[in-house]
Amino acid sequence: MYRAIAKNKRNTVFIILFFLAIIGGLGWLAATIYNDLTIVIVTLLVATGYALVQYFTADRQALSMSGAVEITSKAEHPRLWRTVENLSITTGTPMPRVYVISDPAPNAFATGRDPEHAVVAATTGLLEIMDDAELEGVMAHELGHVRNYDIRLSMIVFGLVVAVGFISDMLVRMAFFGGRNNNSNPVVMVFGLVAMLIAPLVASMVQLAVSRQREYLADATGAMTTRHPDALARALAKLDAYGRPMQRQNSSMAHLWIADPLKPGVMDRLFATHPPIADRIERLEKMGGSF
Repeated sequence: MYRAIAKNKRNTVFIILFFLAIIGGLGWLAATIYNDLTIVIVTLLVATGYALVQYFTADRQALSMSGAVEITSKAEHPRLWRTVENLSITTGTPMPRVYVISDPAPNAFATGRDPEHAVVAATTGLLEIMDDAELEGVMAHELGHVRNYDIRLSMIVFGLVVAVGFISDMLVRMAFFGGRNNNSNPVVMVFGLVAMLIAPLVASMVQLAVSRQREYLADATGAMTTRHPDALARALAKLDAYGRPMQRQNSSMAHLWIADPLKPGVMDRLFATHPPIADRIERLEKMGGSF
């Protein structure tokens, strides 16, 4: 467990450096095309500033986009509150803020900067179809994201991916509509335009790869917490069987949910934010045999 947390913290640093390299490279290409090195500095400053804003505000954005409502007392949703509270005590994790989303689609997510500023949310559809053991498995999975610092990594990656897309779009528009530079090398300009168009795709692929690995790790963490991987496997099977599109879909936060909140089949496996549920269940069943 501690190795997983340390690995996530290292990955956060490496991924930040990777994205800053992409952003700096885009700025350097634009600076080469326009013979103006200040573009590199401005590009890096804009990207860093945006990522910092996302780091401190992404949790509120996710809650707003999903329509989540905070539970302020155990009496409002006693079963959900009790489950999260018991898991927090068991794992020694600070009690996160708990939210409920009025949506028949069964799903749940966690977000926040760190365990001290964490949020977990579940839909009414999830609460209706899960028994107590399955609900515990789902919330242990979400608290696994918190304990493993997945939520921090996810927010930083999301902010940098959006920054790469924004900067690429801005630089491409500058290249096409900002006037021609007669001193620029046409080969460099063509290469730069291609790189600017490809960069958002590369950034998104990195985000998706990180997201899929996060789900496997959170499944394992949740199973180790409850010592009942079969319950989480049953919960995932229900999510697969009863899953439906969320009423308030938003692709920018799709990676946060325990199951893909978008309509099944809209993205192929390569561009999915989650690994196949069948694969996740198979791994959990193998874990079950070792307990």
